[in-house]
Amino acid sequence: MDQSHIDALRHVEIAPQKLFIDGSWQEASGEAFDVLSPIDGQKLTTIEGATAPDVERAVAAARRAFEDGRWRDMPPAGRKKVLHKIADLIEQYALELTVLGVRDNGTEFNMALKAEAGSAAGTFRYYAEALDKIYGEVAPTAPDVLGLVHHTPVGVVGAIVPWNFPLMIGAWKLAPALATGNSVVLKPAETASLSLLRLAEICAEAGLPDGVLNVVTGQGAVTGEALALSHDVDVLVFTGSGGVGRRLLEYSARSNLKRVYLELGGKSPNIVFADAPDLGLAAKVSAMGIFRNSGQVCVAGSRLLVERSVHDEFVALMAAEAEKLKVGDPLDLGTQIGAVNSMPQLEGNLGFVQKAVAEGAEAISGGGRILEGTGGYYMAPTILTGVERGHTVFQNEVFGPVLAVTAFDRDEEAVSLANGTEYGLSAGVWTSNLSRAHRMVHGIRAGIVHVNTYGGSDNSVPLGGVKQSGNGHDKSLHAIEKYVDLKTAWIQL
Repeated sequence: MDQSHIDALRHVEIAPQKLFIDGSWQEASGEAFDVLSPIDGQKLTTIEGATAPDVERAVAAARRAFEDGRWRDMPPAGRKKVLHKIADLIEQYALELTVLGVRDNGTEFNMALKAEAGSAAGTFRYYAEALDKIYGEVAPTAPDVLGLVHHTPVGVVGAIVPWNFPLMIGAWKLAPALATGNSVVLKPAETASLSLLRLAEICAEAGLPDGVLNVVTGQGAVTGEALALSHDVDVLVFTGSGGVGRRLLEYSARSNLKRVYLELGGKSPNIVFADAPDLGLAAKVSAMGIFRNSGQVCVAGSRLLVERSVHDEFVALMAAEAEKLKVGDPLDLGTQIGAVNSMPQLEGNLGFVQKAVAEGAEAISGGGRILEGTGGYYMAPTILTGVERGHTVFQNEVFGPVLAVTAFDRDEEAVSLANGTEYGLSAGVWTSNLSRAHRMVHGIRAGIVHVNTYGGSDNSVPLGGVKQSGNGHDKSLHAIEKYVDLKTAWIQL
């Protein structure tokens, strides 16, 4: 990748953005608001603030598109062709999409190119290939009865996605929902809407019929609430905070009892045993497992549990890795860690560090805001040692570049500490003992357990949590289950 190509795009003027409803750009009845870049704190453009009537307009367009069958009844081969074309165009516009997204949310370019445009294209291809390989069932009935089980699209899907990886997570929702014949109303995060608005254009260019995908922007408490309260949304999918997830469940109860699937983040343990195959490699991978994208990753290994006999050695290795990381302009190819998404998020991160130190932890690396003169929102990779089970930073998701370190002595203690929060999304285990690895996978309550690595799973396996990390799954064929109903045909012969 040539830095000059990136620099040419970083200053492209972005026109005021509109809502994408029924295949056209439309204004909202609410007030537009400014989009500030986390790179330098400067205004990029404005996005519309959709109100409840605007959302209902989008939902009605999605319902019309579903009921008349323009997409639902298209032969699978036709839907497959469109989804492949979407993937082709994402790849064609990958540089533009990546720079646009980085300007909007601050993720370092090298990661964004792969995790956003690259991942989104791969996800659309995965479900394009899957959609005509999902079969119904023939029940084992008496000879004079034919029992069939059909997989039918649910109808209108509402999708609310976060700001950390909008294209990647947006594709996790959109691709399986579209593959199974549904219509979608997508609500991006107010601090990262630009790449998903561009994706709406790409989908239209690829031949997705009008009304099948609609994008409404605005504040979560207004636009997101309206989508969740709509009586004509059949399924709601969400990635974000637990507090918002609870409200979405309440809105379901107050409206039409729509199914709600939630991915609510985590406080994921990364467990390092003294017999780890390579402590140096474990430190390198673990550092990126928490500090990449400024820690704004739902599966980030934010709790480091280290066997006491190697605690000091491993913490020193982690500190060295943290100090080597280059934090800065996310559109600079030499940058390894970009910006925090917003000033409120940065202030929250710093507050967690201050609270941790007040509770008895020690910040041995980082701990503060850096590069303040740029006007952007940057934070040094931070390592806190002496963190105990009862500390706030042990129990609560920071969603920033903050690592909490706790020592343990026995395998049973490691499992107890790993399971000692309300979350259960991800985990990591570093050991050369195969039996121990299997015991850890069995004992840790999490949706995914990495062994001798951290991160990197692809579309072949599901991503979802247990406990208060949510329900349902993104990725893999299991994601399709959220977007279909089972319909039985009982036929007397």
